[in-house]
Amino acid sequence: MRQQRRAFTSLPQTWKKTPESSPDFCLSYSAFIIKSSPSAHPPSSLNPCCCAPNLPPSLTPLSFCGLLRFLFILLASLCLLPCPTQAAWFRVGVVGPWGCDPLFAKALPSVAAQLAVNRINKDASLSYAVTFEYAVLQEPCETSRALEAFVGFHTKASGYIGPANPGYCDAASMLSKGWNKALFPWGCVGYELDDVRSHPTFARSMARPTWVLLSVMSYFRWAHIGIISSSEDIWMETATKVADALRSHGMPVRLVTFMENTPHGIRRALTKVRKMSEIRVVILCMHSVLIGGTAQRLLLETAYDMQMIDGSLVFLPYDTLLYSLPYHNVTYPALKRNNKLLRAYDAVLTVTIDSPRVSFYEAYREAMERGEVASTLKPQQVSPLFGTIYNSVIFMAHAVHRVRESREWMSGGNLARQSQNLAFQVMRHTLLEYLILDTDGISWELKPTHRVDMEIGMVRFLGKDIHFPRGYGPKKDASCWFTPGVICSGGEDVATLTSSIGLLLRRINQIRLVRGPNKILLTLADVTFINPSLSNKMKDMRHENVNPFLGFFHDCGVFAIVTEFCSRGSLEDLLLNEDVKLDWMFKSSLLLDLIKGMKYLHHRGVSHTRLKSRNCVVDGRFVLKVTDYGYNEVLEAQRFPYIEPHADELLWTAPEILRSGQAGLHGTLPGDVYSFAIIMQEVVVRGPPFCMLDLSDKEIIEKLCKPPPLCRPVVSPDYAPMECIQLMKQCWNEQPDKRPVFDEIFDQFKNINKGKKTNIIDSMLRMLEQYSSNLEELIRERTEELEIEKQKTEKLLTQMLPPSVAEALKVGGTVEPEYFDQVSLYFSDIVGFTTISANSEPIEVVDLLNDLYTLFDAIIGNHDVYKVETIGDAYMVASGVPVPNGIRHATEIANMALDILSAVGTFKMRHMPDVPVRIRIGLHTGSCVAGVVGLTMPRYCLFGDTVTTASRMESSGMPYRIHVHQSTVKVLHELNLGYKLELRGRTEVRGKGIEETYWLVGRDGFTKPLPLLMTAKAKQKQKIPKTNKQKKPCPSTL
Repeated sequence: MRQQRRAFTSLPQTWKKTPESSPDFCLSYSAFIIKSSPSAHPPSSLNPCCCAPNLPPSLTPLSFCGLLRFLFILLASLCLLPCPTQAAWFRVGVVGPWGCDPLFAKALPSVAAQLAVNRINKDASLSYAVTFEYAVLQEPCETSRALEAFVGFHTKASGYIGPANPGYCDAASMLSKGWNKALFPWGCVGYELDDVRSHPTFARSMARPTWVLLSVMSYFRWAHIGIISSSEDIWMETATKVADALRSHGMPVRLVTFMENTPHGIRRALTKVRKMSEIRVVILCMHSVLIGGTAQRLLLETAYDMQMIDGSLVFLPYDTLLYSLPYHNVTYPALKRNNKLLRAYDAVLTVTIDSPRVSFYEAYREAMERGEVASTLKPQQVSPLFGTIYNSVIFMAHAVHRVRESREWMSGGNLARQSQNLAFQVMRHTLLEYLILDTDGISWELKPTHRVDMEIGMVRFLGKDIHFPRGYGPKKDASCWFTPGVICSGGEDVATLTSSIGLLLRRINQIRLVRGPNKILLTLADVTFINPSLSNKMKDMRHENVNPFLGFFHDCGVFAIVTEFCSRGSLEDLLLNEDVKLDWMFKSSLLLDLIKGMKYLHHRGVSHTRLKSRNCVVDGRFVLKVTDYGYNEVLEAQRFPYIEPHADELLWTAPEILRSGQAGLHGTLPGDVYSFAIIMQEVVVRGPPFCMLDLSDKEIIEKLCKPPPLCRPVVSPDYAPMECIQLMKQCWNEQPDKRPVFDEIFDQFKNINKGKKTNIIDSMLRMLEQYSSNLEELIRERTEELEIEKQKTEKLLTQMLPPSVAEALKVGGTVEPEYFDQVSLYFSDIVGFTTISANSEPIEVVDLLNDLYTLFDAIIGNHDVYKVETIGDAYMVASGVPVPNGIRHATEIANMALDILSAVGTFKMRHMPDVPVRIRIGLHTGSCVAGVVGLTMPRYCLFGDTVTTASRMESSGMPYRIHVHQSTVKVLHELNLGYKLELRGRTEVRGKGIEETYWLVGRDGFTKPLPLLMTAKAKQKQKIPKTNKQKKPCPSTL
C-alpha cells in the first residue's frame, strides 16, 4: 500500500519566491485556477538536454581527429539519455464517458484540458524542454465496450487521466502496466489498486472516496449501510465497487440495489431500504440533484412522500466526493424552486472536496473574463467535474516535472512513484481536505459543519451543528464496528441473517482442541463457548425441507454459523418478484414444504422462535427450506446483548411472546404455529403481513399485545379454498393450547388439495413449466414493448430527417452531401410578425406558430414535398429532394402553395381572432446541394444559390401573394397543367438585380377560395386591438 500523500513543508526550489516570479501559485481541487505571472526559465543545468559540452583545450577547429572523437562521445552520451528526456512532447489522455449523458458532457473535458495545458506550457517551471498536449478519449457507456475502447487508447496518449468507470479499473491498470504508462484515475474505488507491486503505474490524484466515507461514518458511528444506484452502467459498477470496498473494511453493507429511473422502480428501491430498519446511511450512486441529477431528485421526493425523511436515515451522495461543489454564496435552483425537495434534502449530508477561498464558479468566471475558456456556457451550466479534470492534468504535469528533474526515465512506473507524497500546499490548503455541507430544511444554501482531513484521517467540528429532520439523526452503532482488526457483532442482525458473527472482547488464555470434526472448546473464565453436543445436534438435522447446518467458523476473533446457500433467495423475495406467477398449486407446494420442515424440527424438540418468510429460503429446484433455526443457544453462549427488534420484525411473533417483553429471544412450539399462519397469509394473498389493514407496524403490534378486539389478517375466499382459510384461523388462535400441532396441520393440508399429488417431483415439474411459461410471456411482452418503442423512435427520427438519411445514421454510416440538378423551393413568412410579437405574450406567440405550422404540416402531407426547416416565422419546403421526382417538383410546390394560401385565409389567432394572419410566399426552381450538418441534433440542410433566390422571392413579394421566379414559370409551362400566372413585371430582387417575376393566382380545376389582396384603405383600417398586455400604444397598422 502506498503511503498517504502529505503536503510539502516548504515549496520546491523551482517554486520559491523570486522577484521575477509570483509566489501566488494556486492549485486546488476546489479552485482550479492558477494565478501566475511569467517567470524566468530555470537554469540550463537543470535540463540535461541543454547542457553545453565544454571542449577540451586541445581540441581546436583545426584538429580533425579531435573533432571526430568529440562527436562520437557526444552521440554516445545522447544515446544513453532516457528517451523521455529527449522527448519534445507529452500527451495527456482524458478518459471518461463524455457522451453518455448531458451531465458528463457538461464537464467540458476538452475545455478543461485545454485550459490546463495552456497554463502548463506557459509555466517555465513545469514545461521546460517538453510541450504538453491533450486528447479527449471517449469511454463508452457499457463497461465491456469501455474496456474494449481503452485497449485502443494505447497509442493515443503518454499518460491517462481516468477511467471514470470503476468496473474496468483493474484491467485498465494492468494494461497501463504492460504499456508502461501512468494511470491517474478519478473514478476508481478498489483498495487493491494501491498495491505498488501489482499496479506500479497506478497513482491517485485525490483521496480514495471510500476512505472519506469511512472517516465520516466512523465519526458519527453509523455502520449499517445501504447503497442505491441509478440504472446506468457506470453507476451500477460504482455501487458494486463501493460495497466491496466498504465490506473489505468490515462495514456491514446490508443492501445494494439498482433502481429503475421510474416512479415504480424508485419506490421499490426505497421499500427495500425501509424493510431493513438497521440501515443508518444510504449512499446514492447517481448524479447529484444539485448539478441537475433527475434520478436523485425523484428519489428524494419519493422518500419524502414515503415519510422516510424522519431523521432515521442519512443520504450521502457519492458523486460529490469526486469534485468540489461550490457553496460560498451559492443558491441552487433545484432547492429554491422545489419546496418538497428542499425539505427532503434536510436528510442529505453532502461531502465534497474543500474550496476555502475561491469556488469553482468564481474561478471559471475569472478564466472566462481573461479569454482563457473557449465556451459560452455560464459557470452554473458547467459541471464542477471540470475542476477535477483540470487539476488531474496539472497534477500529472507536476509528476512529469519531478521525473525530469530527477533525470529518470519517463516511464509510467516513475511517474506513479514520483506522484507519491506530491501535494500542493497553497494558502494552507491541501488536496486532502473535504467538507460536510448541510442545509437546515428552510434556506437554499449549503453550510459547512465539519472538515474531513484525509491527511490525518480526522473529522473536525466547525461550530455549526448538523440540522437533522425532527431534531435527531440516525441511531449510533456499536463502536466496535470501527475498531481496526475486529469484526463486530450485529446484535439484531444476527437474528435476521444466515450468518451470526460474535466478537471476542478479551484475549483467550487457553485453547484446547477436542477430537472430532467441528469440535472446538475455548475456555475462559468469563466466556462460555459452543460445546460439541450443540454442534452435533445441529449437524444431525437432515431433512429435505430444512436448510442444512454445515458447521461453525472460528478464525481471527470471528465466530460464525455456516449454512447452505439457496440461489432463489428467501420466500419473501419470491413473493415480491412480480415476474414469477404463483397459482394455487405452486403456493400449496411451497406451504407443504414449510409444513414438512417445521414438522421435522418440532419432532426434534426444536422451536424456531424467529419463523418468518425471510427465514424460509428457496433453492434452485423451487424447494422451500427452513433456515435460521436453533440459534438461541448459540446467541446465549456468545452472550450477545439483547436488542429489541423493530416493529416490522415482530409481525410474525405470537401475541403471548410479544407480551413477555423479550420477543425473539425465547420461543415456543405454539408460537411457531402462529408464525406459520402469518406466512400462510403472505403466500395466499401474496402480500406483507397484515397488508389489508390500514395500520402501521407499530399500531399492529400494540393491538396484538392488548386485545380486545383481536387483530388478525382478513383473507378473502377468492384467494384460497375455504378449508385453507379455516386452517389459518385455527393456527393464529389467541389461546396457544388451541392451536393445532404440525402433524395435524399436515393432515388437514393434504385434504385441502383433495387427493392431488403434491410430491416434490410433480411440484417441481409444475413449477418449472409455470416458470417457463411466465418467462415466455414476459419475453413476448418485453419484445412487443421494445418493438413499439423502436417504432416510436424511428417515427420521430424520420420526422426530423429524411428516411434515407435516418437509416444511414442508424447504422453508423456517414451521409455524403448530394447534388440535385432540379428542385423547387418554397419560402413563406408572416407579414407584421414583429408587431404581433411585440403585442403578445411569449406563450401566445408560441401558440400562434404552433397552430399555423400544424396547419401547414397537415397540408404538405398531401404533396410530394419535404419540409426542410422552420426558423421563427419562416417556413421552408422543397420538392425533388431528397428523392428526385423528375420535373414534377414545380407542380407539387405550386399546388402546395395554393393550398396553404387558401387555408391561411380562414386561419384565426387565438388571442387576436380579429387580426388576420397574412403571409407572403416565394417560389424558385434550380439546383442545390443537400447534406447533414452536425453530430449533436443533426440537421438536413440545403445549400446553393437556389436557396438564396427563393428567399429573395419571398422577401420581395406581397401579402396574400405567391411570388414565382421565371425559372419555376418555365417548368410549369412545360407541364401545361393550366396554372394561372400573372406577369408582375420587372422587379428588383435583392442581390440578383432586375428580373421578370410572376404571381401564381390559380389553376384549372382549383376551386378553393384564395384571400384577396388587401387595398391600402383596408390596410389602414386593419388594426391590432389594444389589450391590457400592451405597455405602449401599438402601431396603427401591421
